[in-house]
Amino acid sequence: MSDFTDDLRLAHLLADDADSISTDRFKALDLHVMTKPDLSPVSDADQAVEESLRRTLAKARSRDAITGEETGSSGSSSRRWIIDPIDGTKNFVRGVPVWATLIGLAVEDEVVMSVVSAPQLGRRWWAAQGQGSWTGKSLMKGTRNHVSDVRSLDDASLAYASLTGWEERGQLDDFMALMRRCWRTRGYGDFWSYMLVAEGAVDIAAEPELAVYDMAALVPIVTEAGGTFTSLDGTPGPWGGNAVATNTHLHDAVMAFLGSVDLDEDDPDRPDSRPGIVRPIR
Repeated sequence: MSDFTDDLRLAHLLADDADSISTDRFKALDLHVMTKPDLSPVSDADQAVEESLRRTLAKARSRDAITGEETGSSGSSSRRWIIDPIDGTKNFVRGVPVWATLIGLAVEDEVVMSVVSAPQLGRRWWAAQGQGSWTGKSLMKGTRNHVSDVRSLDDASLAYASLTGWEERGQLDDFMALMRRCWRTRGYGDFWSYMLVAEGAVDIAAEPELAVYDMAALVPIVTEAGGTFTSLDGTPGPWGGNAVATNTHLHDAVMAFLGSVDLDEDDPDRPDSRPGIVRPIR
């Protein structure tokens, strides 16, 4: 197994730089906000953060490739840095403090190291392959993350971003059935849902449509904490265009509602095991 400690140190330095730029522009009176072709917002802070991280990586890891939300992909290498300069731009531009910079490193098809930094929450999360998942304010001041031990949907807390995407996907009824089955649901949204899964504060997070830069940095933090992160078709990692993250114990039960897993007839977490809860036929 490779040691990605040096990459992790670099990622923390990148996050420090990103925090400085984004915090300075948060709630700035002259913040410039534009609309991208997909109708999502982008601010001058998004662009400034990505440009700065790209400049640093061009010097520190000149042979590595880079994929960023704002400027696409550059370079060709088995090592690829995947960046979302501000995840939660809609929050950022409205003055909501829940947003973060996501920095991940993929080697071939596996994300091996990542940092998620949310300066307005005063929190940072990080992980490297085989080195555990951590949270704190800096690399030297961290507490290890562990997913929860909840083993039944009846006791589970589910986090999500919105219902619109599930409706567009034709799975709103499926998702609502899962919500009704869980003990608690909250729309934390974006990166935060997945960080709460890693911390064990939430048991399930799922979103129906995401880009790789939305997910790459989340994966090691969840999996190194003992969780499972797949797409809706069960493919591990951030490559499937959507996400289901759980404490592992509940993954099959969640996938029985949203994916392609069929539970045994006597499993209490089957979608149709409680009166009034039926998984629609698609």
